[in-house]
Formats: sequence, C-alpha cells, structure tokens
Amino acid sequence: MSVRRTAAIVRKEMLHIVRDPRNLFLVIVLPAFLLFLLAYIFSFKVSQLNLAVLDLDRTSLSRRYLVSLTSDPDLVLTYTANRYGEIVPLLKSGDVDAGLVIPPGFADTVHRGQPAHVQAIVDGTDPFAASQAIGSLSARSGVFVVGSGGGPLPGEEPVEVHTQAWYNAGLESLLSMVPGLLAIVLIMPTLALALALTREKETGTLEGLMATPVSGLEYVTGKLLAYVATGLVSAVLALLVAVFWFKVPFRGKLAIYLLLAGDYFLACMSATVVVANFVKSQQTAMFIVLTIFIVPSFFLAGLVSPVSTESLGSLLTSYALPSTHFIEISRVIFLKGLGLAYVARPALILLGMGVGALALGLRFFKKKVS
Repeated sequence: MSVRRTAAIVRKEMLHIVRDPRNLFLVIVLPAFLLFLLAYIFSFKVSQLNLAVLDLDRTSLSRRYLVSLTSDPDLVLTYTANRYGEIVPLLKSGDVDAGLVIPPGFADTVHRGQPAHVQAIVDGTDPFAASQAIGSLSARSGVFVVGSGGGPLPGEEPVEVHTQAWYNAGLESLLSMVPGLLAIVLIMPTLALALALTREKETGTLEGLMATPVSGLEYVTGKLLAYVATGLVSAVLALLVAVFWFKVPFRGKLAIYLLLAGDYFLACMSATVVVANFVKSQQTAMFIVLTIFIVPSFFLAGLVSPVSTESLGSLLTSYALPSTHFIEISRVIFLKGLGLAYVARPALILLGMGVGALALGLRFFKKKVS
C-alpha cells in the first residue's frame, strides 16, 4: 500500500466534497440541520397542561387542593365545570388536556384518615400529554396529602418519598433525545460515501482509476479517510447545535467524543463499502442506506425505548445496528461525562464491525476489479 497514492485519493475526494455544494451540504451541514428538526419532533415534553375541574365537594380543603395542583405554570386551571357532562366536550375540542373530578365528601374522607379518591379524565389521542398529565396530577396529589398546610391532617402519610434523578434532574426528554439523535443524523456522511462510490460506477470514472497503479486497498482507504474526516467536522457542528441551541450539557471530553464518532463512522462506512460492491445506481444505494441504517435506528436502537430483550431475534437485530452502540456512547459522554473505560464495550463492538466489514468489502472489491 502506497501512502502517496492513498493521500492522492484523499485529496481528490476532499476536493470533490468541497467543490460540490450538494455534497458539501449532505456531508457537513445536513446532520446539524436534521438534528435541529428531529429534536423538536421527538421532544415529548408538554410545556403546559390545561385542566378542567369539577369540584363536587366545595370545601376549603378541596379549594386548597386545587391551589396546590396549579401552583406553577405547568398545570393551568382553564375551566371550572358545574356538571360532569361539561368535561367530555372540552376534551373532544382539545380545549383541555385533562379533567379532574373531586367527589362529594373529599374533605371528610381525608379528615377520617382514609385515602380520598379523585378522578382524572385524559385525552388518550395524545399519549405523551396524557401520561404527563396523569403523572403530574399523581405527584402533586401525593405531596398535598403528605403536607397540605396549616398543620398535619389525620390522613397524613408517615413516610414522604423524595425522588432524585441523576444526570437529568428535570427528566427532560430533550436532554436524552438530542444525544441519541446524533447517531441518526451522523449517518448522512455515510450516505454521501455510498452515493460517491456508486456515482463513479455510473459515470465510468471507477474503471479509469482502476487502470492506474492505485490498488483497491488504497482506493477504499482514501475514500474512507476523506469522508470520515469531513464527517468529524459535521459531528462538531451537530455538537454545537446540541449544546448551544438545545442547551444539552456536554460533560465529557471533546477528544473522546470525536474519537468514538470516528469509530462510528468506520463501522457505518465500512458496511457501505460492502453494499456498494453489489449496487450500480445512486438511487439503489440511497434506498439501501436508508433501509439498513436510518429507519431501523428510530425503532430498534434504543432511541425512544430501551432495546427489546423479549426475543433473541429482536436483540440481535438491535445490536447489529451501529446506531444502537453510538446512542449509548453519546448519552454517556454528553450526560454522564464518563471516559473511555465506561464505553469500551460499545466502542469495541463498533471497531469490530468496522474492521470486519472493511475486510469483507475489500475482498469483494478486489474480486470485482481483478
């Protein structure tokens, strides 16, 4: 393998990326742009919940209970109902996110030391708003029962539970989603490499290159180095969007993040080299990359919900995706600020994927041009 010829391939590819505005946008700018869009799409936080209340008890305790529920802007009392039938139309029209019914005898039940039950009615068409409304009402109701002001109630619980969430104290979905989405958006440089490999087949320039002394190893290595390098630029740009626009804390070290991003690019791009040996058109290459890397990553890689362990097939499918491992790496580096020792397993898996796929791709490539 000649370093000089490999460097020439790298230079050729870098010039092609820089001089082609579409390619430059795809490799460097598009990941940050997609992160900006997808983070808002996958943000499950509901900023404000509108509440309709039917108070059938009408006592000072029930009124104090309502005041404690709506003590901050996250839960707003927007409608006071006089009868039960008024709540359902409000839910249908979307004017409120939840309805709360306080039954008669609420205060008497609490003063007797018995649990007082209230009814929460939510709009299930938006499960995220519904679950947040139920969780918010339950948590605030629990705090009110524990200490409802003015002295202990007969129904006061002997134990008060305090929760503390490490690394994401507010349990904000955005802080978890943005580092995970980096694994999705950083597939764009891989897509650009797939298009570049198949474009040379379509235009016939690959045969011209193979007529030169450049070997298959030098050609593939030069391609990979160029796209990994520009991919790291896009990784930095996406990181800046995450930190400065979405205010996601970056507690790790930039050098470790870039090293593991390069590891991720190696795994994805090496698999693309294998794929490119069997396709001849850019459209087919784009379809395969989207099908293999991007679409499954939204559902199987642990982005929204944990990786399924219900069956061996689903587990193997998830762990065969490079994004599964980089989502874990990205969240650990961003939110926990831990070093290489804590992400050694997913990093080594990605390295193994990259080296194995690269060796396979070179084998098929040599067979093709021989």
